[in-house]
Amino acid sequence: MGKEKSKKRRRSTSSSSSSSSSDSSREKKKLRKLKKKLKKEQKKTEKILKRKLKEEKKKLKKKLRVARSQSNADEHNKEETSADIPLELMERSKAMAPMTKEEWEKRQSVIRRVQDEETGRYRLIKGDGEVLEEIVSRDRHIQINRQATMADGDFFQSQTIQKQKIV
Repeated sequence: MGKEKSKKRRRSTSSSSSSSSSDSSREKKKLRKLKKKLKKEQKKTEKILKRKLKEEKKKLKKKLRVARSQSNADEHNKEETSADIPLELMERSKAMAPMTKEEWEKRQSVIRRVQDEETGRYRLIKGDGEVLEEIVSRDRHIQINRQATMADGDFFQSQTIQKQKIV
């Protein structure tokens, strides 16, 4: 009997002028329900992923414990068990860790000589990209400028020749 009443209500509201507003409220309710369902599903998938991660961490910890206990027994076994840990995990942990002062100083102490292709000049690059000035004699300075000027001319010529070939 309850079903018949709801059918009657639907028929009566559809014939009235307020049917469009009730339809929109129904749609809103449906949308809310769908959003709730989506959130629940997302939470479920997140929980499942978290569980898997925890399980993997536990497995890795067990492997590490076993490796440590075996390493105390024999140094040879230590080398073999450390190979059991995936290299990807070790690299990730190193990449995410902050750099120590010693590592930073070691990286910054490296000075390399890099040639600029356009100008033909050699530049001193320190560490991660700081450009250093090189102190040279006056004669060497003039020689460097001549080479750079010639390289500029050669580069300009090659660019104009390429433009002529295209046209």
